[in-house]
Amino acid sequence: MTNRILFQDNFLSFKIGPLPFDREHSAMGEYHYVKQPGYSGQWYDPITNCNYRGPNWIVTAEDGKHYMEQMRVRNPLTRNVLPVLVAGEKDWRDYTVSVSIRPLYTKEEAGILFRYQTSLMFYGFFLSDGKAMIMRFNKKNHEVLESVPFEFDSDHFYRLSVKAEGNHFTCSIDGKAVISFFDDMYSTGCIALAGYMPCQYSDVLVETSDDEAERLARERTEKTARLMEKRKQHAQPKLWKVFDLGSFGASRQIRFGHLTGTDEMFFVMAQHQKRVFKERYCNISCLTAVSIDTGRILWQIGEPSELSVNQDTTCDLPFQVYDIDNDGKDEVILAKDFKVMILRGEDGSVVKSMPTPFNEENAEEILGIEFKKHAFDRLNVDAIRIVNVSGKERPSDILIKDRYARIWIYDSDFNLLWKFNHNNTGHFPYAYDFNGDGKDEVFSCYNMIGSDGKLIWELPIPDDHTDEIVIGRFDPDIDDDLIAIVSGWEGFMIVDKKGNILHRDINGHGQRISVADYRSDIPGLEICTTTYWENQGIIYLYDCKGNELWHMEPSSNGNIIAPVNWEGDGHELILLNGNLKYGGMIDGEGDQVVMFPDDGHPDMCAEVINLTGDHRDEIVLWDAHKMYIYTQDRECAVKDREYVPEKYPIYNFSNYRGEYSFARWQEKKE
Repeated sequence: MTNRILFQDNFLSFKIGPLPFDREHSAMGEYHYVKQPGYSGQWYDPITNCNYRGPNWIVTAEDGKHYMEQMRVRNPLTRNVLPVLVAGEKDWRDYTVSVSIRPLYTKEEAGILFRYQTSLMFYGFFLSDGKAMIMRFNKKNHEVLESVPFEFDSDHFYRLSVKAEGNHFTCSIDGKAVISFFDDMYSTGCIALAGYMPCQYSDVLVETSDDEAERLARERTEKTARLMEKRKQHAQPKLWKVFDLGSFGASRQIRFGHLTGTDEMFFVMAQHQKRVFKERYCNISCLTAVSIDTGRILWQIGEPSELSVNQDTTCDLPFQVYDIDNDGKDEVILAKDFKVMILRGEDGSVVKSMPTPFNEENAEEILGIEFKKHAFDRLNVDAIRIVNVSGKERPSDILIKDRYARIWIYDSDFNLLWKFNHNNTGHFPYAYDFNGDGKDEVFSCYNMIGSDGKLIWELPIPDDHTDEIVIGRFDPDIDDDLIAIVSGWEGFMIVDKKGNILHRDINGHGQRISVADYRSDIPGLEICTTTYWENQGIIYLYDCKGNELWHMEPSSNGNIIAPVNWEGDGHELILLNGNLKYGGMIDGEGDQVVMFPDDGHPDMCAEVINLTGDHRDEIVLWDAHKMYIYTQDRECAVKDREYVPEKYPIYNFSNYRGEYSFARWQEKKE
């Protein structure tokens, strides 16, 4: 029986030099789709780290041959992450992969990965410190399954191969079988190059049998037919508006509101300047209010810039759009130039302002202060949230915070209500009335803070910080509010309102979270999370109790995983990003059921918001130059009532907000 080639690469299609990489090693990919310029061939690199410098992988040449080189050195600063370079298809099952490898350092693992599903889940065939070994990676659990002595050096290439047949694996070096083992954890997956220390690779080959190739082709045909049928059942994106953003465009720093007190909707976009250190002390430099109906600029304060350094940012900027005085017109609440200001929505003029508080605490004793020195006498505000700790009929209190340590809450007349400083604030605290007294408690990172500013309880977690939070009733077996959070390498957690951790999964650096009814065949609401740092771009779906339903690594960053009320039928889709290939919307089974058209739209930024008034969501895609808004190409199929889910309020937008969509139906208005 002949073999079919599934994949091969001798790297001759690459010019010598680095593979595409982020020169800044930044957090842009947390909620922006960012493709680095350059040629990657058939490969993708899912590993990122803020402590990296230079490229992960380079192509070198010697005597007419090209080699792929891994150039990272294992160290605690990079959390000992395993650098990988991935190729192939995740539906591969039975195949033989072989590669020539030269470890340039022989004391630590270097080799090839097989049945690769994500950068945290795979088998590895490694050479390390006089041994050949098989390891199984399952999130944080790394286990040596088999190990045999094998002498090797850093001067020669060795031909490693793995034959995978069902749950049986045969591993060979230079044509000689050295390890045979059985394991049932991973039944499918692609391949990857991997090494903790510098090493060279050449001549990658993946082969399979005729029968397996025919099975793959048959199953892919069936899957494509199922997917096409699914797509027919969904509305397709119809272009509704296009805006030229001129010189005021920016990355994902946008707010929406009714600035003139009419039905006309506006967006407000912020540019900034970075000060002192990275993006720890950003200052809003330009704010532009634009009509979504007409595209006209209502007003602009500050000086717009066409420099990407002023347009792109990986943090929140401190501004919200909200009718804080309840006069029927939204105001803009922002911090700028060491002042907190309320601007009139109609013209951007200042209604009232106050200086930000002085930095009175010892910088050596609080978190997040670079160099252990306050950069300024006054606070440089990191984020703003509208809350209700006063117990008024509607929220009108203003929460401000620094990067990671302190919270201040003022009323709408800028009277200080309280201040809080205990451990870490996380990125964007969540305000919610847990005890039903009409006043918000504030959940911040791992701290539950009372409406009076006193600590009620804290989670027993000393490290990292919470990136995103969702609070609500999503488990039908628990008739009470639950808290779902992602907290970096402290994991995804479900917590009750007394601070008991009900479920925890260390699934990578948890970055984003959303909760909605993604699967109508499963009780309760489902929870979607994604990762960024170290092992980026892994998407998980869990049931309401935290049991994993599936995982996937679509090989792209910038997946915002926001719920989308696209059909108006009570079933939510998950928005990834705006890219033609990797983006669109997936359903609760992970299928890309809605794709964006090839019409030249930008794909860096994405947002979900209802703009046309029919209660279904629109999708806003933009970069610093253009904005495209999409609606549905057909009317809602539900005629007798309207699905109007409860979603995150638009007056508390943030790049660190956990997204949710809680079911709510209403009678259809005539």
